[in-house]
Amino acid sequence: MKNTLIAMLLALCTMGIYAQEKEIKTNPEKIRGETFHSKQTVTIGGKTINLDAETGTVVLRDANDKPIALFGFTHYKKPETKIGQKNSRPIVFAFNGGPLSASFWLHFGVLGPKRIAINDPDYTQPAPYQVVNNEFSILDKADLVMIDPVGVGFSKPVGEAKWEDFWGVDQDVKSIGLFIEQFLIRSNKMNAPKYLLGESYGTFRNAALVKHLQDKGIAMNGVIMVSAVFDLQHLLFGPGNDVSYLIHFPAYASTAWYHNKVKNKGASLEEFLEGVRKFTENEYALALLKGDQLTPQEKEAMAQKLADYSGLSQTFWLKADLRVTADEYFQELLRDKGLTVGRLDSRFVGQNEDLLSQFSFTDPQSDAISPPYIAAFKDYLYNDLNVRADLTYTTSAGSRKGFKWDWKHQGNVIWNAQAVISTLPDMTAAMKRNPNLKILILNGYYDLATVFYGVEHSINHMGLTPDLKKNIIMKYYEAGHMMYTHLPSMEKFKKDVDAFIDQTSK
Repeated sequence: MKNTLIAMLLALCTMGIYAQEKEIKTNPEKIRGETFHSKQTVTIGGKTINLDAETGTVVLRDANDKPIALFGFTHYKKPETKIGQKNSRPIVFAFNGGPLSASFWLHFGVLGPKRIAINDPDYTQPAPYQVVNNEFSILDKADLVMIDPVGVGFSKPVGEAKWEDFWGVDQDVKSIGLFIEQFLIRSNKMNAPKYLLGESYGTFRNAALVKHLQDKGIAMNGVIMVSAVFDLQHLLFGPGNDVSYLIHFPAYASTAWYHNKVKNKGASLEEFLEGVRKFTENEYALALLKGDQLTPQEKEAMAQKLADYSGLSQTFWLKADLRVTADEYFQELLRDKGLTVGRLDSRFVGQNEDLLSQFSFTDPQSDAISPPYIAAFKDYLYNDLNVRADLTYTTSAGSRKGFKWDWKHQGNVIWNAQAVISTLPDMTAAMKRNPNLKILILNGYYDLATVFYGVEHSINHMGLTPDLKKNIIMKYYEAGHMMYTHLPSMEKFKKDVDAFIDQTSK
């Protein structure tokens, strides 16, 4: 009797859920987002700032006002002092990369009112983790919206929409563009200074998104790129693609410099890298261009120069035909010590799990910081930001069944073929059509995921006039992909972003 009763109750619950889902699909007006409110504070430069915080989801509508998603975000703003007061404080829309990672890295690393304290560049001790006031937050300069695209955070499709409607280069840009436009209207910020801030794939997204929004009449005051990549083929080491080997080499050299694997370090890292850049452009590039037309003597001489700058042996460079991939470099540099270096930040080192392997098995930087970031942020999310505990915050879409990214981009399709994967033409067009648009690019010297010399190569191939190229501001840090784990770089990050917002919001 008891089992029968339980079965009946379960059936009724299932029928109720099914009826609710059916009602939402047939009556879109029943779809509702859910937000949670709290009061937060942050102390910056000795001044305490009170903040209204809102996190959760809002209904995302398509161009015909049809609900297509519950879109997740966290919004920090200064309380309005007067009802109806003009809301002209700058606003920053920020997101991470992935291509589909939640925004907690930037949120809890450098932008929000609180941050996780990391034992950089080493492994952080297990919980309890230390969460501190973020004196490097940008919240003294602007309101902040942390965006979680559909598939991560609390964001999910609704109604007739499906995951794949959002999972792709162009689909992603379109949905985030809709959210930003609707959020600006919702928060009375359409006439305020506006910024995009993205990290990693988020910079690739930004390059297309700034043009997409501009075409819709929403011009950005500025775009902030953290660890940028605009030409994804630079990262692929594809057949016949010598450019990838060239643009990675200066990052190999900076890594060798940090780990004391070069003989002549020079007066500073910057001075050392100037020599590396010249060598890469004037000697290494020509050697790769010649291919097997190099004489044995020329090849040996080149391998020795590569060894001197990179910390790898001449023998290794010769075996690699003068072409070493990033994965091979992680594994080889400190193999003699039983260690491997980090991809996201090559200052981090970890145990080499197979000394015979050509490639590394893990990324020490990711291993070192992921547990504290995830655990501490979720504690903050459910306790400080008051989110219901029965709502699941998804940190990466890779954990979702069937996740697959559509890499086609409209601007890259030629004769029905995908020639390249690049949003650089979008950013170029946006800058040429809006000469007031400013771009701030923040590069980590020890970033082997999105290498700094690759960004320089892309910028130097945009075909901008000298005056327009001045609108791109390049800043460099002696840290990696997430340069804000390094305290001196976090302080510099704050100064660089503050100065950029001050310059472009007047």
